[in-house]
Amino acid sequence: MTGRTSDLGEALDRKTSRSICEAVGERLQRSLPPDGSQLPCRLEHLMDELRKHEGVAARLE
Repeated sequence: MTGRTSDLGEALDRKTSRSICEAVGERLQRSLPPDGSQLPCRLEHLMDELRKHEGVAARLE
């Protein structure tokens, strides 16, 4: 790796980075067909933790 990722990370501010992440997430949700299956227990737990952290981050902004 050439270190390009770290250069890019420094060039994006927090708001821009968050917007990009949200857009990618929305596109993934639209492109993945709902199959009605449950996530594995560990992955469901990690998703819950991510939602909690996003809520805290949103309140701090």
